[in-house]
Amino acid sequence: MAVQGLIGIGCDHTAIEAKREIIAYLGELGYAVRDFGADSPERTHYPVYGQKVARAVAGGECQKGIVICGTGVGIGMAANKTHGIRCVTCSEPYSAMMSRAHNDANMLAFGARVVGGEMAKLIVKSFLETEYEGGRHQQRVDMLADIERGADVSEY
Repeated sequence: MAVQGLIGIGCDHTAIEAKREIIAYLGELGYAVRDFGADSPERTHYPVYGQKVARAVAGGECQKGIVICGTGVGIGMAANKTHGIRCVTCSEPYSAMMSRAHNDANMLAFGARVVGGEMAKLIVKSFLETEYEGGRHQQRVDMLADIERGADVSEY
C-alpha cells in the first residue's frame, strides 16, 4: 500500500492506549505517522502535546494532526492556539467529515474517555478521507484566518 501522507499524533497520559490503537489503524490505512508522545501513564499536560503536533502541522512537517486527551476538548483548544491550525474536536464521524469538507480542518481531536476504539477509527477515517470542497466555503476559511490575524470580520 502506498503511503498516504505523514500524520502527526499526540496525547496526554489519559490516552496512551487510544493513541497506540490509532497509530496501528493509520498504518492499516497507509499513512506514515510521527508520534509526538506522551508515552507514559504518568501524569502529563495536554497543552504540551497539542502544541507539538500543531506546530508540526502548521510548519508543514505533517500533512494533518490527531490529538487525544480524556475529552479531546483541552488538547484541541491547545492546538487551536497555534497560528494556522483549525482543529476540530469530534465525538462522531459526521462532524469530522464536515469539518474537512467545509472548514478545511487540519487537525482532529477526540476524547479517549468519550469515544470507544471503533468509533475513534470511524472518526479518523472520515476526517482523513474527506477532501476540502473549497468554493463557497473558502471565504469563511479566509475569515477564520483574518480573525487569527486580529481583523474584525463583522463587515465582510
